[in-house]
Amino acid sequence: QVQLVESGGGLVQPGGSLRLSCAASTSIVSINLMAWYRQAPGNRRELVAAIVRGTSTNYLDSVKGRFTISRDIAKNTLYLEMNSLKPEDTAVYYCNAVVRDLRYWGQGTQVTVSS
Repeated sequence: QVQLVESGGGLVQPGGSLRLSCAASTSIVSINLMAWYRQAPGNRRELVAAIVRGTSTNYLDSVKGRFTISRDIAKNTLYLEMNSLKPEDTAVYYCNAVVRDLRYWGQGTQVTVSS
């Protein structure tokens, strides 16, 4: 069982920045796949960014160049650095980890981009 706890969401103006954190209850060094998803009201949950084996990264086209996914093994924490935020980035952001073919989710953190 892996527990994931997100933090760092909030209200930010367009063009601003936020850093989301996802603290895991276990060592993440052996977790091959960790990711950030988001879900806006009325929309399907979508993959925002993923990190595979701690090195390979993938991003949703609309966030490329603005968002950066990373992890800190010593802190068992996954991050999502979000810059140049746009109103369309408003959503609940979820942390995800796949461990031995089981998928774990955090409770989500709200990000609202508005002036």
